[in-house]
Amino acid sequence: MAIEYHFKAGADRVFGLLSNADFLVERSLALGELAADCTVEDDDEQVVITLTREVERGVPAFLSPLLQSQQTLEIVERWSARGTSRAGRAVLTLRGQPVTVESELQLRPEPTGGCIYSVRFTVRAPIPLLGRRVESFFLGQIEASTRAELDYLAGMLG
Repeated sequence: MAIEYHFKAGADRVFGLLSNADFLVERSLALGELAADCTVEDDDEQVVITLTREVERGVPAFLSPLLQSQQTLEIVERWSARGTSRAGRAVLTLRGQPVTVESELQLRPEPTGGCIYSVRFTVRAPIPLLGRRVESFFLGQIEASTRAELDYLAGMLG
């Protein structure tokens, strides 16, 4: 699954918020998450963002024996500059759960002054018999939360 989002603000301004620990925690809490913590490391070649979020999600009855409704997400994003664009990879793991989400991220400027943020997700749930259903469920959850996060970011940019 992939999402492409157009921002009116420039790529540097957008990335400034996407790599701001305080903003990421604020966004998580504003979107209803129970708790959030974030660190950002920048060594001039790569920006590494580590975000831990506690969330409460409704889990379908068929998944309730496997997955808890309260989950701790650990997300590590690694971004690097590529000319005027940025590219990244992210890995999301659910603490104590058999699910991981890998993402390819891009942020590129548009000639009109705005920028495009794109993300492509791959969900893996190596669970016998139910793996595909778990992956489908989490793909829907990830899509909805990513769109909410991007809408929040757009609102903050004005």
